[in-house]
Amino acid sequence: MKTEFRDNRFKNSIAVIPVIIAMLFLFTSCRKKVVLTDDIADQKVIPQMQADSITTIISDSGIIRYRLFAKKWKVYDKADTPYWDFPEGLHFERFDEEYNIDAQIDCRKAIYYQKMEIWKLNDSVRAINLQGEQFETEELYWNQGTERVYSDSAIRIIQEDKIINGIGFNSNQTFTKYEIRNPYGIIPVDPEEEPDTVAADSTAGNKD
Repeated sequence: MKTEFRDNRFKNSIAVIPVIIAMLFLFTSCRKKVVLTDDIADQKVIPQMQADSITTIISDSGIIRYRLFAKKWKVYDKADTPYWDFPEGLHFERFDEEYNIDAQIDCRKAIYYQKMEIWKLNDSVRAINLQGEQFETEELYWNQGTERVYSDSAIRIIQEDKIINGIGFNSNQTFTKYEIRNPYGIIPVDPEEEPDTVAADSTAGNKD
């Protein structure tokens, strides 16, 4: 009887291996445990999965396009509008065809609506493009389907020689072709002075 018990336990261990492998493929890196919720509570408001300290790769048409770092990730698959929640923010990197980073975004809070393929980024959103231009706002949307980035909030663009302020923003997803819908000021930047200091000391005039 003891031998038979050991054999069954060995078979059960083998059966678990494919599940473990599947979880490893789901996350490129996960420093802490992944928690799957059971079917007890209201599935619309309880995350079906949550993970801490993740690094994951996102592909598009079989090609690696994005890399994401987040302290917390919660998946609400059963919500009326399924979404991923990143309550402690994220760092996002986009790759070009040669796997060089051509844009990166940081924020303190983020939500991704799965079916709509739309990211909503909030709280101290900062993006940097390949040219080193920095974009700062409190709310930014990114539509993966249309490959467009937009915002209705105040936006500040820090360039090498000036700072551009405005309300409302449209751009491609690499932040290389963009427009400010309602610009209200351009501030020349002294190379020896920090951009934040210049912005605080001036309320620039109209962009003409």
